[in-house]
Amino acid sequence: MCRLAIVGWSLLACCAIAVGHRVNAQEPAAAEPRLEEILVVGEQPGPAMWRVAKGDHTLWILATLEPLPKDMVWHSKSVDERIAASQLVLAPPELSAHVGFFRSMTLVPSLLHARHAPNGQTLEQSLPHDLYMRWLALRVKYLGHADDEKLRPLLAAANLYRRAIDQVGLTHDSHVWQRIEATARAKHVPVQPVSLEIPIDNPKQYVRDLSAIPSAGEIDCLRSTVGLVETQLPVMRTRANLWSTGDIEKLRALLRPDAAETCAGAVLVVPSFQEEYARVNAQLQSAWLAAAEKAIAANVSTVAVVSMAELLKPNGWLATFRARGYEITEP
Repeated sequence: MCRLAIVGWSLLACCAIAVGHRVNAQEPAAAEPRLEEILVVGEQPGPAMWRVAKGDHTLWILATLEPLPKDMVWHSKSVDERIAASQLVLAPPELSAHVGFFRSMTLVPSLLHARHAPNGQTLEQSLPHDLYMRWLALRVKYLGHADDEKLRPLLAAANLYRRAIDQVGLTHDSHVWQRIEATARAKHVPVQPVSLEIPIDNPKQYVRDLSAIPSAGEIDCLRSTVGLVETQLPVMRTRANLWSTGDIEKLRALLRPDAAETCAGAVLVVPSFQEEYARVNAQLQSAWLAAAEKAIAANVSTVAVVSMAELLKPNGWLATFRARGYEITEP
């Protein structure tokens, strides 16, 4: 997903961290660019588009990034023109886990219980002292009076990350795709969703599997998140500025597509989550690639929106298109 295509409530809980998490918790942070004094706001063009072509048929890819500035009004005349000249807009791949309403209501007590550590320990009791003191300092700065002491470390990490990026003017809800979709509708260009619905036959088992997440993995997740908040918020702001102003060359250097995603890894240690993730992610990737290749074959021009992380990683979609003989033009 560059949001991760994750199945299960616990995976969704740590998704926001994994999206921007590009620092290996075991390695010291390298020197990074200085914090931009002003986070860009107002109308911004966003990045140029990647061109994937076969003959005279072209797929134009707009790569999204998260988080982005909260007050950015994203607008690109060139993207609007591409949409207007296209025969189809391909939506980002989307995964939804389907649980019936009445069945989901029966999960509420279990989910509330699962928010806490299985052994009932507080964070002060379960974390190494030095890590707890670092987390406590950040809790005071970013969480105010929120009482996260009884949360399991995985969810405490998610809360800290979410509140920290909010305070520095960033958001994961940037509405870039919503604006693309609205433009397509206004110009009467069809929008094709690419979605995979996963029925959860035994939702209570997903909740029970939360207890199988190793405590050491959750602690590593919180440690990595604390390190990110302590050192990487300026880099995230810089990345957001570079995306907003269309500076792809400088942005590439800050993406770190090969870094460990510690929090997702903590959850994926559980065999049932790991197997489900591998299966579902492969299905979603296959569905999007099939839709993209079909669109290229059928249309002179197609516009697609995907995450930059999924597009540019070594085995990502751009690498796949190259391997299949498509002509790639970088922005």
